Amino acid sequence: MYICSCMYVCISSSGVPKVRFVKVVRRYRGFRGGVLKNMAWSLETSEADVGIKSGLIRPAAEDFAKEAVEALKAEKVIAVPTDTLYGFACDACSVEAVNRIYEIKGRKHTSPLAICVGDVQDIERFAVTNHLPHGLLDCLLPGPVTVVLRRGDSSILEKSLNPGLDSIGVRVPDCNFIRVIARGSRSALALTSANLSGKPSSVDIKDFENLWQQCAYIYDGGVLPSGRAGSTVVDLTTVGKYKILRPGSAKEETVEILERHSLLEDLQLG
Repeated sequence: MYICSCMYVCISSSGVPKVRFVKVVRRYRGFRGGVLKNMAWSLETSEADVGIKSGLIRPAAEDFAKEAVEALKAEKVIAVPTDTLYGFACDACSVEAVNRIYEIKGRKHTSPLAICVGDVQDIERFAVTNHLPHGLLDCLLPGPVTVVLRRGDSSILEKSLNPGLDSIGVRVPDCNFIRVIARGSRSALALTSANLSGKPSSVDIKDFENLWQQCAYIYDGGVLPSGRAGSTVVDLTTVGKYKILRPGSAKEETVEILERHSLLEDLQLG
């Protein structure tokens, strides 16, 4: 672990550039024993120029979580790092914001969005979990896994999110910044990869530079180390069964955990 101070240039309400120093902590641990990386923010010369001109780029540091929450409550879209890829996030209960994400990505509304919550215990507010083996979700999450669950009648999600589907993909990334934002929003975040639909996923904010102006803020967590595979997506809607829908970056670890909890692969599902 190391601690350093990074210079950050922002624009005040009067239009005057100001310099701030932000303490950045960087550390790493393995998956579920597990994958946690508090990502350091690096500001190169070209990015500094963009930040001065547009005021859009911020470090992915807790000092800036409050303004991110305020942007979400104002139905804006922000770009954030996760433990896998950069993503576009908005309030999952805002129809206007969700539609804006689809517009930014050029994505069809028939393609569902996942949600992100701050803590594992929040999942039951949005999806059915009482059929799962005790402790399973705590072993999988936080981590680079998307669990697909049924919404159920008690879900507080807006019906307009992924209409026609009775299931929802849920993430609790092993990334402190986005989890702080999710907790602060007191809701769920709609979350999808920060790229145009059909284009490569982003592991650096430069990868989606052409979309910066579509966001209220871009939170820079540096170059993410996990590659472009994204999260492992697993369907857990059937009692006692699982189905890997996308291998992602943690398939082997995920399958090991599922089978340790006596779940069987559902070869017939979907």
